This record gives sequence, structure tokens and C-alpha cells, in this order.
Amino acid sequence: MRRVSILAYAAALASPVAVSAAQAEEGTVRIAFVGDVMLDGGPGHIVTNGGDPFANVASALRDADLTIANLECAIVKKGVSLDKEFTFRGPESALPLLKKYFSAVSLANNHSGDWGKEGFASELELLRETNLPWFGGGINVKVARKPLVLTAGGKRVAFLGYNDFPPRAFAAGPTTPGTAWLVEKDAVSDIKAARKQADLVILFLHWGDDLVPAATPEQQTLAHHLIDAGADAVLGGHAHLTQGVEWYQDRPIVYSLGNFVFDYYPKDPAVWKGWIVKLTFGKSRRPLLERTNVELDPAGVPHLVP
Repeated sequence: MRRVSILAYAAALASPVAVSAAQAEEGTVRIAFVGDVMLDGGPGHIVTNGGDPFANVASALRDADLTIANLECAIVKKGVSLDKEFTFRGPESALPLLKKYFSAVSLANNHSGDWGKEGFASELELLRETNLPWFGGGINVKVARKPLVLTAGGKRVAFLGYNDFPPRAFAAGPTTPGTAWLVEKDAVSDIKAARKQADLVILFLHWGDDLVPAATPEQQTLAHHLIDAGADAVLGGHAHLTQGVEWYQDRPIVYSLGNFVFDYYPKDPAVWKGWIVKLTFGKSRRPLLERTNVELDPAGVPHLVP
């Protein structure tokens, strides 16, 4: 019965979901994006002790019609930790906090599968039970590649998420759960299909190399192709650092948002930094882009930087 309910919910991700748009004028939608949210270690300790790692940035997160994050950890109720250098698992008690601040989360990253296929399937159950929408992952590859369509400000916004960083075993298969793997021809096909369902199509990619200050030429070329295919914006993460913002065909490409909630490790920079990027889509083809800087304290908690 559980499997049937997950499939039913995942299939519904392709249908528009009504979201409160109290701040938006009709025909205008403001969408906030943040990078990696990792709720193990210091942030996880705060959550399990009744704290809120998002409290210092709550006003910035609420100042949008839709708010999207990359959930850079597994939140599971079963499964076995895999043998890899870093495995991240957040507490189940973090789910109400994620629901409080975010309209949806992307699962397309290299840590969603840290507790195996069984763990990933259980995470889908937990997200469904919390009523927290997701994209970039699913009970099989067909569902993982489906857009999540949310409605705000009189616009239907389709979100697609893809991961391009190993292990490839985290990718969903024809009959197995997992993430959507970044394959250009598949993403182009998905964009074209999403355009039939939505007014805006936005891609959230997990790609590139760790701790590098700029995207590669290959990433730039791919981003251009995705916009040529019909994407209205491309945003990325995984580098753990903020990277450049490029405008192409009047469409924004944010190559890396940096970290948003993330613990520190011995070889990490002295201070993690990240962005809250807000895109306002109205009547103009070119959206308004705003960036808010955040810095993470020693516990991995973000603070707004003037």
C-alpha cells in the first residue's frame, strides 16, 4: 500500500499545485533559491535539540512567493549507510522546518542516496507525509524526470532537477527509486514537455567540481543549450562556493548558489558563504535578479550579510 501511495503522489507532481501568492501581483511571481541544505552534524544537532537553523534568515526566505532549496542530505526512516567518504543524514524532526520555510526541495544531488535505494524510497514517503513537494527524484526514472508545477502570482512554474556528480548509482532506474541524472538530451526533452504545462520552466542542477570559483566551459555550453531548449532560468549548486551569474538570451544562469546550511570539515574554507537568489518574473522577458549574501557560523547556520 505504501508503494502505491508514493507512486500516486509522485505522479501528481506533474500537475499544478496551488501555492499562496499573497505577496505577488497577478501575473508576477517572485521565487527565492538557496543552495545546499545539509542537516547532519552541527545543523542536525540544533534541530534535534529543538532549535531552528533557518531562524536568522527567516525574513529573507519569507520574502518570496515560492522558495526552493537543494536538500543535500538523506532524511530516511530505513536503509543502510553506504560506504562513501561523506554520508549525510538529517533528523526526521527537520521535515516540519523544511515545510515551514520552503515550497519545495530538490533531491537531485550526490547525497540523497546515502542510505541506499530503500532509504531513498522511505524519504519519498516522509516527504509525502509532511506534504513537502519535491522534484529531481522519484520512485523510478520516469517520475524523477517529471516537473513539479507550482502556481503563484497567476503563473504556473515548472521545476526540473538533475544531478551530474557521482555516484551514478544514485540515479533512478526504470523500476528503482533515485535521482534524475543530468543527460542533455533528456533534459531538453523534459523542458519541452514542461513548457506545455507551465508558463515558466526552471532548472536546478547539481553539477561541476568542489571548491572552484568558476564554472567550466562545458557547464556554460550546457546551460546555453538548456535555455535554447526553453528554460527560463538555470540555477546550480555542488561547488560549495558561489560562482558567477551570466545572462544569456535575457535568461539568468546562476552557476552555483554556494552553501546555505552546512557543517564544517577540517579542509573547508574558514567561512562558508552562499547566496539567496530571488528571481521576479513579470511581463518583461528578462526577470529581475536579486542576490542576498549569507555567511555560515561554526555550527553551519546561515546569517544575513549586509
